[in-house]
Amino acid sequence: MRVGLDGYPLAEARTGVGHYTFELARALALIAPSDQFELVSPAPFDSSALAELNQANLSNLHTVHLETSRIRGHWWAVGLPRYAKNARFDLFHGTNFEVPFWNRRTVVTIHDLSALLHRDKHRESLARRARLRLPIVARLARKIITPTESVKREVCEHLPVKANKVIAIPSAARQSFRPVPSEQTVETRRRLAIEDDFLLFVGTLEPRKNLLTLLKAFRQIIRQTSLRPQLVIAGGEGWLMDETFSFIKHSGIGDRLRLTGYLDDHELRALYSACCVFVYPSLYEGFGLPPLEALACGAPVVAGRVPALQEVLGNAARLVDPLNVEALAASIVDLMENDEERHRLASNGPKQAAKFSWAETARRTLQVYRDLISKARP
Repeated sequence: MRVGLDGYPLAEARTGVGHYTFELARALALIAPSDQFELVSPAPFDSSALAELNQANLSNLHTVHLETSRIRGHWWAVGLPRYAKNARFDLFHGTNFEVPFWNRRTVVTIHDLSALLHRDKHRESLARRARLRLPIVARLARKIITPTESVKREVCEHLPVKANKVIAIPSAARQSFRPVPSEQTVETRRRLAIEDDFLLFVGTLEPRKNLLTLLKAFRQIIRQTSLRPQLVIAGGEGWLMDETFSFIKHSGIGDRLRLTGYLDDHELRALYSACCVFVYPSLYEGFGLPPLEALACGAPVVAGRVPALQEVLGNAARLVDPLNVEALAASIVDLMENDEERHRLASNGPKQAAKFSWAETARRTLQVYRDLISKARP
């Protein structure tokens, strides 16, 4: 079997979809050595992704950078369909909401419907594109993969597809995320100017991550309790964050904040393992990799009570109304002051994270490929 995969998400520093694309491709190649897999992109691959793939030394996984138009419409409508035909793929998997036009055997992963259901949390151009393209992509793809059952339900409700066309296959925390002793985190924390007692948030800075509520809860903790933790916010800047940055400027808590920017997995593992509490008050998720990574590293987690996070985190995290400042602050304070409960959550976290693996994600995805190909043949 010869499978093409969308490598476009690996053209820049990896966040959620990039991690999904990379880990899935690598795991597929590992469990199916007799099959061929090809990551295809119109943009050059990020150097760190190429380095990791070369280090993996998988003879059945290749990257192809096509020197062609990178205009999105042209790529999906002309450039990629032409290449996919010439490459004789048995199937193409769009790992990031898109599939090539004019190809019959396609699978698409729809990670979430945030751009449809929370349009005000995205740039208008992205929301408009999602309204136009998602129904078309959902109709064109022969199979749709979602990361959770909750997103599957949303896809069946809001897009023109039947339930038997959609399969929920969860993602997983990467193998590098595991608890590390405190002494092994000191160098990273010192280099990033992070104190011993700190709260942690990880994710792209965008409205649906709900940082404003977290900042208000943190200000309440600083003003109304004797606790003086540092709040560390790790992640690249996204979009529509003017209100949040304005709050930071005028809140009076700037000296207790540390915005690190994008961090690599080694740095994140150290912070996940050392934080007092990991806080993720997201308003909407398709899966929720950062809190699962935090669980894998033994961090006590407080997260927003939204369907996907309830599904993924189970009873291993504290779930609160993500818009309730008082409830969020109270949960954080309770965990900081309650060593027994914090240790209980820290112990349960790795067990919950271990329920997910990229090998299992790849196995189930490979079965989708094989079922689709077998049904397509006479």
